[in-house]
Amino acid sequence: SPGCTSLANVAPSFAFGQQATDTALNVILIVALLINMVSLGCTVEIAKITAHLRRPKGVAIAIMAQYSIMPLTAFILGKLFQLGTSESLAILTCGCCPGGNLPNIFNLALRGDMNLSAVTTACSMVLAIGLTPLLLHLYLGGLHEGDLEGKVPYKGIITSLVLMLIPCAIGIVLNEKKPQYTGFISKAGMVMLLLSSAAAIVLSVASMGSCIMVVFSPSLLGSSALMPLTGFLLGYAVSAAFKLDDRCRQAVCMETGCQNVQLCSAILKVAFAPEIIGPLYFFPLLYLLFQLGEGFLLILVFRIHDRTKKANGK
Repeated sequence: SPGCTSLANVAPSFAFGQQATDTALNVILIVALLINMVSLGCTVEIAKITAHLRRPKGVAIAIMAQYSIMPLTAFILGKLFQLGTSESLAILTCGCCPGGNLPNIFNLALRGDMNLSAVTTACSMVLAIGLTPLLLHLYLGGLHEGDLEGKVPYKGIITSLVLMLIPCAIGIVLNEKKPQYTGFISKAGMVMLLLSSAAAIVLSVASMGSCIMVVFSPSLLGSSALMPLTGFLLGYAVSAAFKLDDRCRQAVCMETGCQNVQLCSAILKVAFAPEIIGPLYFFPLLYLLFQLGEGFLLILVFRIHDRTKKANGK
């Protein structure tokens, strides 16, 4: 409607729970997340986890970078762009989520340390059960302490994270018992992810119409553009400061800047009340666009750098 210029106007107009399109959207987001987590599990090998945990320096640095840089970046951007309560919830939830399987794809293109990437993703998912709600509580209190009392469903977030470990564990077991099928499962998961993202966009537009444009406000566009870029650059800088090798630096770089947007969308859409979050469950998809664009740009930069070093005989 013409009045959809702010969340204050948008949120009360939703009656999502009564709409068939909203029910379908919830189902699509949850199914997409389940498929995503099974695919993620298929990239993890127990032997590699054990090997990295015996020498945990790389994994510890990657997880420390992810759970310190990204929430802090989201908090600073919320202050910088003077985001409202709902916008702050969306951006901080995204910043406090663990990494997904996108860093594994980026590292494959980069020829980065795939073992470190896969183990970091698995460990960050387990640690998210405690760290995601804890970080949300700490940082949101610094933004809108009075406005958020009783609005953040911490129990629902923890339950969602615990339940997501089940399909991830199924993927790990499949990779151990039936490794010949995991390649197909991962590829099928990526196709399903693309199709479900397209379906989610269509259903979101059908449900909200022009109100979806609230997500494309200058403040949220700026936040979604700066968050992944900051994560990529600071992740690389931190790993360089700890003297990791080039392949590990690239892995930490991608693990830090990439967030599990499917998990974030599902949490925002399913766990939060519609009148609180409004159309902002769509924010992680906007973040995904910048995450992909900036990730591929960095891959290009790293590739050019590597070719230059080889040409100079280094």
